[in-house]
Amino acid sequence: MAASLAALTALAWIALIPLGRATMPGMAMAPGPVDLAVGFLMWAAMMPGMMLPGAAPMTWTVARIHAARAPGREAGLTSAAFVAGYLLVWTGFAALAAGAQWGLARAGLAAGMGGAVGRGLGATIFLAAGLYQVSPLKRACLGACRSPLGFLLSQWREGASGALRMGLRHGAVCLGCCWALMALLFAVGAMNLVWVAGLGMLVLIEKLAPRGEAVARAGGIALIAAGIALAAGVAG
Repeated sequence: MAASLAALTALAWIALIPLGRATMPGMAMAPGPVDLAVGFLMWAAMMPGMMLPGAAPMTWTVARIHAARAPGREAGLTSAAFVAGYLLVWTGFAALAAGAQWGLARAGLAAGMGGAVGRGLGATIFLAAGLYQVSPLKRACLGACRSPLGFLLSQWREGASGALRMGLRHGAVCLGCCWALMALLFAVGAMNLVWVAGLGMLVLIEKLAPRGEAVARAGGIALIAAGIALAAGVAG
């Protein structure tokens, strides 16, 4: 399971680079349907690369339980179904993100499918993301992500279909935890790989570090300060 997660994450990062380059021709013009499709593939590759490492403890816990209850091939299938459900949620988010980015680019509010929005809208995104980082909903979703056993005690379902449903539910909780951080890519550019890697690392620390909740709150305060600074720059 560890090797499979590592391979999926590596493949996502490998695919991200050529997909990002493919968005570049649309940077100086209104993107068309092909740009939308490529943009979706770009986001769909980016999400596993950023989110799977943070989901590893939950995935390992599910795999261990399945291995103990039904050793052999069935355990592998049910564990794969859990991962598939989790990734399906983030693929849905990728479709929404690509559609939003396409719409912003068509409206002239973003520099193409891989580019950033204007500074004023970017400041708003930073402020919104920072406020969400310190919100009770973020804290609740992060707590569920950080407690695999607590989540599984209330959500456990048997069989491959049950594992798929568990994956969907965990993906939904993870989306509730991290969507605002992902939205920052609209402000800085979806193909800003430094930010992509940095946000992926922040998600990993929030979910796995001993004081991940404090890191999330500190990150929120920093994002609010950055948003205020950006807004002041626009006003100035």
